[in-house]
Amino acid sequence: MILMTLGTIPYQFDRAIIWLNILLEKGLISEPVFVQYGVSNISLLKNYSLVSSEPIVDSKVLISLMENARFVISHAGQGSTRLLASLGASFVLLPRLKACAEHIDDHQLGFAQAAEIYGIKHCLSFHALEQAVLNPPAPFQASLFDEPKLSQHLASVYQENF
Repeated sequence: MILMTLGTIPYQFDRAIIWLNILLEKGLISEPVFVQYGVSNISLLKNYSLVSSEPIVDSKVLISLMENARFVISHAGQGSTRLLASLGASFVLLPRLKACAEHIDDHQLGFAQAAEIYGIKHCLSFHALEQAVLNPPAPFQASLFDEPKLSQHLASVYQENF
């Protein structure tokens, strides 16, 4: 199974849906696909029996989907990326872009570019996504961030000072 997770922010990510539709039309994907689409328009995908979708998925269900997916196409959210890395998933990032009205700025692009040093691939073109689907990266085996999460850091600071 392939999982596409686009996040839940109130901006459509129709470029991702259009690209998935093209991959399906070309027959480059012939296995089940689950799409977590947020507010994106998924009408292009309604005629594919291989595709199931939900706008929002419970975190436990999403983790299970990530664990069972052969390959994951994910928006370049830091939380999703960190989770995929910790699960040792085979994944690529598809950053939301301001120029496509997919977010308010290009912070996902900057994050995806910064994650390259860890061996995490991102796709800015349909061709790059097509190549990733045809030749998915190996499951992630490195440590993405050694630093504690902000919440862990703040908890330790407050415990030391109070």
